[in-house]
Amino acid sequence: MPKKDHHKRRIKAITFDLWETLLFERDGQSARRSSARCKDMAEALKTVGIKIPAEKVDLALKETVSSLLKVWDTGKDVTHLDQIQLVVKHASGGSVALKEEWVDVLSSAYVSAFFEVSSYLNPDANEVLKWLRSRNKLVGLICNTGVTPAFALRRFLDDQGLGEYFDTMIFSDEVGVRKPDPRIFHLAAERLKAKPSEVVHVGDNLKCDVWGAKNAGFEAVCFSCAMGRDRIAESDPTSLVSISRKLGNLAADEIVPDATITSLSMLKQIIEEQEP
Repeated sequence: MPKKDHHKRRIKAITFDLWETLLFERDGQSARRSSARCKDMAEALKTVGIKIPAEKVDLALKETVSSLLKVWDTGKDVTHLDQIQLVVKHASGGSVALKEEWVDVLSSAYVSAFFEVSSYLNPDANEVLKWLRSRNKLVGLICNTGVTPAFALRRFLDDQGLGEYFDTMIFSDEVGVRKPDPRIFHLAAERLKAKPSEVVHVGDNLKCDVWGAKNAGFEAVCFSCAMGRDRIAESDPTSLVSISRKLGNLAADEIVPDATITSLSMLKQIIEEQEP
């Protein structure tokens, strides 16, 4: 049964996290995707005249992630184009600037790994999103992008038949701010034409999704599920998956969700209990 600690209030909209909430991963998937990205980028860099060994491409991608982490730590984000510029900078040791005519081929190579080693949908996602729409609820997505940009994630969700359920999709690389910053939640509420108090956010990350949503005035439902998580990546302290789960100076007992569910289908009960 879900853990509850909330008062009845009108729910106008529900927003969802993406990774490990609506999209699931398999063990080792993150490492396989990184390997594929390294191979694809090495080939793409070679076609634009930057010939470096695969090991140096791997190092350049790791340096790019390190650069991104410094920005992400401030609650901000960078565009996909900025990421490509960082890759070229690190791959060339700062001696080469990105040329406009390179963008398409490098972008395609950078993104292709996500489709080569793709995530899979939470098996409850389609049914729950369809049910929410049948109850006349507005539905939003609030996603912190990593190295896979918004346009690729939109394409994937559309291909999977999920895109049609969302009234708005907000991706950090497009809006320049990341969860748990309340501004990204407030932007979602604004686009959904709802007050923060009328929105429930569902996500798996205690800091980004639960603490962030609560600070923004949303109700927060923690999705706590053993399925669909890359445990190998979580056990690697240098992986983006592991880093994203760090609570910083927050203690887990300081982050109290309004409810906890172990499957998305349990969200129906939360919503029904809130109906007038």
